[in-house]
Amino acid sequence: GRGDAERAFLPRGLAARGFVRTFILAEGMEVTAATLEHGLLPIDLARPEPERLVKRIPIRSAG
Repeated sequence: GRGDAERAFLPRGLAARGFVRTFILAEGMEVTAATLEHGLLPIDLARPEPERLVKRIPIRSAG
């Protein structure tokens, strides 16, 4: 009947169940904040400066 049609549009318990959404961030991006407000999830992203890695490699002379 008509109740079935309404349930098709508003599934019972939809808001009560948790949901998972996965995001793939670009390399080096960091999430600095994520707060669920009024059904929206604003996410603050930061792209920190890449660390300048200095690696010292000892060079041995052969002979």
